[in-house]
Amino acid sequence: MGEIVQFPSNGHEAQGYLSVPAGGAGPGLVVIQEWWGLVPHVEDVCDRFAAERFVALAPDLYHGKTTTEPDEAGKLMMAMNLDQAGRDMAGAVHFLQRHDAVTGEALGVTGFCMGGGLALVLACQQPEAVKACVPWYGIIPWEHAEPDWSALQAKVLGHFASEDGFFTPDKARALESKLRDLGKDVRFEIHEGADHAFFNDTRPEVYDEDAARAAWASTISFLHDTLG
Repeated sequence: MGEIVQFPSNGHEAQGYLSVPAGGAGPGLVVIQEWWGLVPHVEDVCDRFAAERFVALAPDLYHGKTTTEPDEAGKLMMAMNLDQAGRDMAGAVHFLQRHDAVTGEALGVTGFCMGGGLALVLACQQPEAVKACVPWYGIIPWEHAEPDWSALQAKVLGHFASEDGFFTPDKARALESKLRDLGKDVRFEIHEGADHAFFNDTRPEVYDEDAARAAWASTISFLHDTLG
């Protein structure tokens, strides 16, 4: 359904996977990868969003590198240039803002694991554009990358897992409380019995069909309510 596209990124060129609804138009949505890179699962998720009438773009933050090995994925994540990632994500925002298929001015961002944290970062860095943010089992994995939370204007719906040992429910609730204290519109859902990466159906060891279905339905409803 989708295709690889090129777009400017602060004087350089970035690429990503773009999926457009069959009807030809819909709200724009940036989809941020897990630490594995821009793998087929992320492309499939973009296609699923397109089937729900969103114009979905996943920027390739590793610039062509992917892996299936957790140790290598961790190395790629920690070695990622966060300034460059921010520029690539901003480039994706600007690409969607100019795309003929995108309806309305407000965009959304969603991301998984590492991408969940980066989705929150992008919402803080591009507050005039991003009006809906959906992080999935991800906070901020880099201490030095804490964004300016006061800049956040987007409504936030977060999905976390009760059995997650990476981004624990306690950490999620702490961030939720922090953002609410700042007056932000935030709701985090903790999915009971689910583990980290419960939405990734290419990983049967953690995939939870019931939690994935419930979180997806909640996400689609939230995004359409917020973006149109």
